Amino acid sequence: KAAFINFISDEEWKSIEPVSSWFGPSSFLMSSMSALFKLSMWIRHGHGYLTEHLGIPVWGSYAVFGLATLFLGMVLGLVSLGADCGC
Repeated sequence: KAAFINFISDEEWKSIEPVSSWFGPSSFLMSSMSALFKLSMWIRHGHGYLTEHLGIPVWGSYAVFGLATLFLGMVLGLVSLGADCGC
């Protein structure tokens, strides 16, 4: 606690370089990390719902998310192919 108080009172904070804009809270990188964290929490809640409320075994929940991942990848691949060929 004393070190923190000295840090403030002696103005040692002025000698520290500011955080790069890449790592600032409103940067694209941090916004993307936030979105990934929110997605992981959604997946966790979805897994809990499938296993606890619907009674699906854990391996069944993994299978559902695996198939959803494959399906989403296929759809995104087809969309990008359609954009490349101008269809």
